[in-house]
Amino acid sequence: MSRCASPDLPRRRLPMAAAASTALLALVTAFAGIAPLAVPATAQAQAAPGHRYFPQRALRGEIVFGVTPDVRLNGKPARLAPGARIRNAVDLVATPGSLFDQKATVLYTTDINGLLMEVWLLNDVELANKTWPTTPEQASRLVFDQASQVWRKP
Repeated sequence: MSRCASPDLPRRRLPMAAAASTALLALVTAFAGIAPLAVPATAQAQAAPGHRYFPQRALRGEIVFGVTPDVRLNGKPARLAPGARIRNAVDLVATPGSLFDQKATVLYTTDINGLLMEVWLLNDVELANKTWPTTPEQASRLVFDQASQVWRKP
């Protein structure tokens, strides 16, 4: 006794189910008076990047990517941690190799050993926020508002 369909049987359920769901969606939008949603054809048609939410322990700096895992952070040699995550200006994952020999303003966090764990390349909206601390000492003298992502003097 075989519980699975044999490969020689035609599969008719999937095309009919897809056609039925498309027809149902068209019917619902027609009766509701809603215009069908437009779906962007490519990933390039995404919305302009806005401000992302960063952790309070993130620091701001200038980074130059070298041969992985070596980088220069604020003019000093540094290293990326194993499993480090780098996000570009539109919050997509970037590989260190694709950023070789590029200089960027970033926010970063470090692990317990001082290696760079998370790195965010800043977009124009985030670059406008000039009051982000560059050292832990500066961060200890400021108050962080998580909702607005702004550092202020107490």
